[in-house]
Amino acid sequence: MAQTHRNIVLAGLGLAVVAGLAFVTFRPEPVPVDLHTVTRSDFEITVDVDGQTRVAEIYEIAAPISGMALRAPVSVGDPVVAGETVVAQVEPSLPGLLDARTRLQAEAHVREMEAALNVARSDQTKAQEDLTYAQSQYDRIALLVERNVASITQLESAHQRRAIADAAVAAAEARIAQATSGLDAARAALVDMTSDAGGAVCCVPILAPADGVILEIDTVSARPVTAGTRLLSLGDPRQLEIVADILSSDAVRLPPKARARVERWGGAPLDARLVRIDPAARTKISALGIEEQRVDAIFEITSPPETFQQLGHGFAVFLRVIEYEEADAMLIPLSAAFRSGDGWSVFRAEEDRVVRVPVTIGRRNGRYATVTGGLEDGDRVVTHPSRDLEDGALFVERSTFGDL
Repeated sequence: MAQTHRNIVLAGLGLAVVAGLAFVTFRPEPVPVDLHTVTRSDFEITVDVDGQTRVAEIYEIAAPISGMALRAPVSVGDPVVAGETVVAQVEPSLPGLLDARTRLQAEAHVREMEAALNVARSDQTKAQEDLTYAQSQYDRIALLVERNVASITQLESAHQRRAIADAAVAAAEARIAQATSGLDAARAALVDMTSDAGGAVCCVPILAPADGVILEIDTVSARPVTAGTRLLSLGDPRQLEIVADILSSDAVRLPPKARARVERWGGAPLDARLVRIDPAARTKISALGIEEQRVDAIFEITSPPETFQQLGHGFAVFLRVIEYEEADAMLIPLSAAFRSGDGWSVFRAEEDRVVRVPVTIGRRNGRYATVTGGLEDGDRVVTHPSRDLEDGALFVERSTFGDL
């Protein structure tokens, strides 16, 4: 009897071992997964662009005349005061050097003008003598007319001769003035930069039109310039703005006065605000050779000035322009959602199995999506679900799976 009881126990143990082995053999393997806990947080959709700082009001100083721009009296970074600081000096153009032939021609022209002046003076002397004689003749005939000795016709003829002589004197004086001017012009042609007259030139000082600092200097050393040539630029570095080159398709989505964060400039993030978007875009070839329509967007820095004193003109920055924001939104990683028919679904972890759950997805950015239905706070969802994962499948969290 005891032998029979032992056989029954051994048989039961054998069946249990066989059943355990069969369960282990045919039991489905759990799928290792990564889990994310659903939480609420602030949500943003941003347009990320590179930008560059610049002084809002830049003053470019140009040469007012053609001549020689002297060595710059200021250096880049020097502070200037409006109406007081001399920022540039330009000397008028000096006469050119005369070769031997040109000098001989100029000297001959001077002698010619001197002779013409002498002729004009001689003509004046003759005309003055004629006028004196005509005046005396007129006076004598007028006296005879009073005594009824001469006729009125003779008096009229004498008056005419006096008027002609007076006009001849005026013409002679005009010729003297003309000859004098011609002589001055001829003598001026002999002036060159080696003469005393040529060296008697003064420079034209240019004063700063506004308070600020020198930003750029185009002409450091002395050199010839023409009127309108840019010499330097200045501005107030405390009045900085940011210009960002963005795609026109991104620009049209930005709301008026959109907020932005300024990052990657070397300090703590700064706040900025969109001021305007230029009305005209331009075609630009990207690094991949694709034609893009880009437009400049201008931002003002709204953080206190003391927080960005290290920033200057032309510094590189990175902007995150907020296109849309939502507070206390339920978020899941984009990698957790997948298409299911016309909608979206996720795998939610329940104990040791996953359950496919339809969800309503709202707005999305590059990493997260808002959920408006289908999940609750604290739910855990599978990120990057593999093709092996099905509704109701066993799972093991990847970190736990690695510890096994």
